[in-house]
Order: sequence, then C-alpha cells, then structure tokens
Amino acid sequence: MSEHPEHPDRRHHYTEDEVARQVTELEGKSATAARIFDLRRIIGGLFVLYGVIVTIAGITDSKAAIDKAQGVNINLWTGIGMLLLGIFFLAWLKLRPTPPPLPPEGSAQE
Repeated sequence: MSEHPEHPDRRHHYTEDEVARQVTELEGKSATAARIFDLRRIIGGLFVLYGVIVTIAGITDSKAAIDKAQGVNINLWTGIGMLLLGIFFLAWLKLRPTPPPLPPEGSAQE
C-alpha cells in the first residue's frame, strides 16, 4: 500500500522563542507542583491530624484501657509523639522551603 503524503497544514514549525516560552511555562508549573506536594507538608499534616486524634483518645481512655497497657497511657504518649513529629516536619518546611526554580540559562541578567 502506498503511504499518504503529509499535508502541509498538519506540520507544526515552532520557533525557538515559542519552544523556550513553553519550556519556561512548564518549569514554573513543575516548581509550583513541587512546592504544593512537598512530602514534608503531607507527612507533617498527617502526623498532626492523627496525633490530635490519638491524643484525644488518650485523654479519654478509661482506667481499664490504661491497665491493659500495664499502667501506661499509651494513646496519650503516642499522640503527643505524633504531634511533635508532625510539628517538626511543618516547622522544617517553613524554615527551609523548597527553593524557587533557577532562571533559564539563556536569560542571565547582567
């Protein structure tokens, strides 16, 4: 079978400026996504959330539940530990944020 010749209107010729603009735009979107989905934010948020839940469970534990854990209020101590770890991750994120993207090599300002 013979192949169909390409139609001239289906070919795309991009200029270097258009390609550079699109690359810069995608780099910006990628950096924004990296900051939003930073693992420190996700881990810290989940540890704080679960830490609050487990701490509340520890505060409201009955004497029987504490006796079952050999006299240690394990939910309270675990919840406090989870809260501290979550706060650590969120503080780390705040103190050392994700660096902004580097400018493209060709656009160095003098």
